[in-house]
Amino acid sequence: MRIHARSISYFDMIRRCGSIRGAARHLNVTASAANRQLLALEMEVGEPLFERLNAGLKLTAAGEIFADHVTNVLQDAQRLKGDLDSLRGLQRGSLNIMAVEGLQLTLMSTLATQMLTKYPLIELKITAGSASEIFSAVANGDADAGIGFTTHRNPALRQAVVARFGFVAILAPKHPLASKRAVTFAECARYPLILPTPNLSLYGILQPALKDYALKVVLQTGSVELMRKLAGAGLGIAFSPRVGTGREAEAGKLVQVPLKTAKTLFWEMGVYVRAGRSPPPALDAFLKLAAAEIELRQGRP
Repeated sequence: MRIHARSISYFDMIRRCGSIRGAARHLNVTASAANRQLLALEMEVGEPLFERLNAGLKLTAAGEIFADHVTNVLQDAQRLKGDLDSLRGLQRGSLNIMAVEGLQLTLMSTLATQMLTKYPLIELKITAGSASEIFSAVANGDADAGIGFTTHRNPALRQAVVARFGFVAILAPKHPLASKRAVTFAECARYPLILPTPNLSLYGILQPALKDYALKVVLQTGSVELMRKLAGAGLGIAFSPRVGTGREAEAGKLVQVPLKTAKTLFWEMGVYVRAGRSPPPALDAFLKLAAAEIELRQGRP
């Protein structure tokens, strides 16, 4: 079987776009040219790689296997380029990192600053997503690394860094509980609460702990930043893992008080890469910075 680089790049773009026309626009070719490449590839493989549906293209079983191979090939090519650049002392490369929204203005802000300061020639892209979106993007090769809450182990991913963080209550500086050294859910339940919606990983952790209390929930939102802002404005109490609290607390705009619970409540955060992938130099540099910063934050009171 002789598969050419152009066929691989066309297949990968068609997979990402879910349509030949969409892929053709990204590749700056005609749809018929993209279709010819796909047909030639399927003839070489000897199996249809996509199901042609009214809603678009869907990978067949053979397509899934081939997609995994293509992802490995493209990532190996990226690693080779990074290794050669590293050998030349250029420290070039590009990184696509995904992280949950609650870490964008805290951990990710710090890591982006460190990366761009230490490796100014590396092109960095950071996007937000849900945990499931992040894990899917990393597994599919659409993101180099993902940072998020761990719900279950995924064999397609490798946990490059892992840490556990306790929870804090987020309060306005003048809130009656703001001066306490620690608070319980029972104490917090006496006041208006600002809680996450079910699409956030925080919901799955907090809901079992709060279900036995009569709650006055003034707002549910899918935005961690909005929860923090409104809690700081005195509209209710929000909850967050300790790693997710940031500059507002440092500036005195809000107060974070440790949560004291009968059963230990923690947020396991992981930095994930695709299983079986050898990180190229740029990604390896990011993982080392992430490990050091997360360890530092884990040790903070």
